[in-house]
Amino acid sequence: MAHQSPLISIPRKTTTDIDWTGPLRTIIAQSYGEDPNAYTEECSVLTRCRQDAVRGAGSDQTGKLPPLTTSKLTVQGGICCTSTLVNLSCLNFGFPRSRSLSLGMSAYDLVTELIVRNDAFTTKPTTQTSLAFEKASIIHLLSAVLSQLAASGSRADPEGVKRAYFSTRASSGMLTYINENFLHAPSTDLSREVVHLLIGLMSAQSSEIFTEKLVEEKKAASLVARAANQAAAQYNTVVDEIKEFQGKGIVDKHWLSIIQIKAKFFISVAQYYRSISDGAAGKHGAALVRLKLADTAAQEAQRLAHTFTYTFTAASAPTLPSDSATSLQEITKAHATLCAEAKTQAQKDNDLIYHEILPSEASLPQIDKLPAAAPITIQEIFGNPDVSKLIGPDIFGRLVPLAVHESASVYSEEKAKVVRQEVERCDLNQVEIQTGLEHLGFPRLTKIWANLAEDDDGSDGNVEISGVLARLAEEVRSGGSLDHLVGSLDAHRQQCERDLRELNASLDNENRECERARVSAPVIKDSANV
Repeated sequence: MAHQSPLISIPRKTTTDIDWTGPLRTIIAQSYGEDPNAYTEECSVLTRCRQDAVRGAGSDQTGKLPPLTTSKLTVQGGICCTSTLVNLSCLNFGFPRSRSLSLGMSAYDLVTELIVRNDAFTTKPTTQTSLAFEKASIIHLLSAVLSQLAASGSRADPEGVKRAYFSTRASSGMLTYINENFLHAPSTDLSREVVHLLIGLMSAQSSEIFTEKLVEEKKAASLVARAANQAAAQYNTVVDEIKEFQGKGIVDKHWLSIIQIKAKFFISVAQYYRSISDGAAGKHGAALVRLKLADTAAQEAQRLAHTFTYTFTAASAPTLPSDSATSLQEITKAHATLCAEAKTQAQKDNDLIYHEILPSEASLPQIDKLPAAAPITIQEIFGNPDVSKLIGPDIFGRLVPLAVHESASVYSEEKAKVVRQEVERCDLNQVEIQTGLEHLGFPRLTKIWANLAEDDDGSDGNVEISGVLARLAEEVRSGGSLDHLVGSLDAHRQQCERDLRELNASLDNENRECERARVSAPVIKDSANV
């Protein structure tokens, strides 16, 4: 591939500068009872942290920082999260490190009422009195920076490919963390649907970069076909999802065109390399049919690429390289030419040499897919020892030691886990009790006896009580005696017992008479057997 395929980057969330020095000094004095002047440097550092997060670091060469240059980045968890913007393996992105303080409600509100973030897609401002919103916004910003680094970097050498592959997977991991830990999105760019779309997009671009790597390294054709088929499937999925956002002013209108072109392109790449594998295995008829499929998809991708134009306004940050249209046109044209030439040559070879009957397209085996590139989790990134060295110490370590933060975090999580388990058990037991009572008819019986206890006649239009039961209830209410009824029931019982004994004796006599008659009856022999 002579030209580099353009990658889509995520727009950044923007915000304004906030000076938290005053609120922090108040918190230190009121909540911790210490002299705020002793923490002047820490407050200044935290203010600079957020300023760096607001202004960001460029994703192009002008934004590169010298090695080991650090900059505190964000607020996360409780009141502060220190982050270091590092140049690691020529990648320029921030690594957040959580540091939280246990604050009273008044101090919490004092800080969070100042947080305003602009939506990355709609640019609408969102104000939240929640530090979790600031944390999610910073992580979203990091995922955007990672995607921009992947899109702007050169993939002409193995190291560039490795950096781009890492950046897209890490960006996907950041977004996955947002979807798993922030359930109530206050803005469009943090909604579960939009974040899920971005995760799919970053994962598809990871598969695309991996396919490029296999092609450049001249790996086995069957392996390239599987990787390309995975990329095509992921892009097709993103196409279906992104159509729901078209016309709503959420995502860039150019994204759908780019993704559709790539979906067709990688379908063609998969069929082309599978045809090479089939040809090497002696399946020349199947190889020719696959080349026809590859040629058709390549022509469709080329047609879409030639109708695609990309422009962006200065009012919004670009999410695609400026040469996206030209690159796609050249890439699809070169691949379409390759497929057409290979199809023509395969047709000649089959006509002159192999004479194989061409199978139908439906009878061709499906091309397997490689597993999708797994996102790099935020825990993996910050668990790297090199990253830990570059992050630096906790800003407010003197105020509240790190061990206190860790113990409080563990305690809160364990307490929440116990509460969740007990709530689940109570809900389950409640359902089981309710089901059992309904099965036994207790709600209905309870209503009946409640009516009787309230001197009602036991009839509510839905329940009928026998006359005997109603008469007994009436006699009980009137204070009458039930002795005569009990005596009558005893007499009936004795009479029933006598009747049963007489019937049993009669049956025994009848059984004996039947048996004697059977024994004394003459035996009739069959004359044919005499």
